[in-house]
Amino acid sequence: MHLNTTRTTRTLSAAVLAGLLAVGSIGAMGTGAFAVGEGPNPGNGSTQSSILHTYESMVAELKAQAAKQPAMELEVIGQTVKGRDIHLVKYISNPDNPTILYLTQQHGNEQLTTEGALAFIRSLGTASTKGILDRVNILVVPMLNADGAMGDVDFPLTDYVADGGRHLTRYNAVGTDLNRDHVAKAQPETRALHENVLSKYPIQYMIDLHHQGTQSEIDGKLVSGSILYPTSPSVDPAVVERSKQLGSVVYGAISSKGWGNLGKYVGGSEDRIGRNGAAAQYGISTLLFEMRGMSDHYIDSYALGQKSNGYLIQQTVLTLTSTARAVGDGSVATADTSFWDTLPEQTSRPGEEADE
Repeated sequence: MHLNTTRTTRTLSAAVLAGLLAVGSIGAMGTGAFAVGEGPNPGNGSTQSSILHTYESMVAELKAQAAKQPAMELEVIGQTVKGRDIHLVKYISNPDNPTILYLTQQHGNEQLTTEGALAFIRSLGTASTKGILDRVNILVVPMLNADGAMGDVDFPLTDYVADGGRHLTRYNAVGTDLNRDHVAKAQPETRALHENVLSKYPIQYMIDLHHQGTQSEIDGKLVSGSILYPTSPSVDPAVVERSKQLGSVVYGAISSKGWGNLGKYVGGSEDRIGRNGAAAQYGISTLLFEMRGMSDHYIDSYALGQKSNGYLIQQTVLTLTSTARAVGDGSVATADTSFWDTLPEQTSRPGEEADE
């Protein structure tokens, strides 16, 4: 049931906020500005969809980067319910290299991971990531649920709380949760992902990037995100172990930052969920990463205050960069997984629900 809620009224300058979406701006700002407790709480800024990439501006950005970066190839893998092309970004320098897939925005209202993925793609054309592409093949599916991201859906969005001219919804155009469709594959977005990416390329690792609500915590402190390996009994234990190693790389990279505070996500064991389905069906070692807060929601407390944009985009870029390096240089295979034994499971403050 959708809840009518009071919108937050404090709005930051769009011009200032847009600067947070640039890699250089994120890196130049002190981490203190991105303290986990600031952004998502009421009164710390309304959610402005106008500063996020639209589907059209994302496609324009991808095409511009493909024209600038010789190593980058852009492929259309299918179409959404409403006919929008679904894009796959490919960096395949050597077919014998290990391959990692980054998947964003299965849920259309979880867009900062896509903003981070675009920043990561831009960085792959610069000296800051020199050498990565020599040793690892990288695939990125940004904005799988483009219809939901654009609010172009066949159900009402009257209770959604974002300002800025468009709403973003978890579901695709016909109201299906794409992250519950990895067995049935009933939706064109999910079929495109499975038929033209997961079963087509020799993928060893995948990170499935999502957002959750704003009030998840461990040890009384709000988290910047949470992680989880595949938990389906159908998954080979060796695949699970490699997934835990991938999580170790992410945990080490994020927890070393002053604003990074990760918990263990409490998720389901069904194969129809992406992290479980890809692991069970293809032997891909997968990691779920749930960033804090959402770009829009019909529950006001789930939507993200603008002050959090910077650290969450930075968290995404760091996650993608650190794992690409670790897969490429082989260090992921020696990553210590013992931290999982003591990583606290996140809990939620009153009124909060998990949203894998």
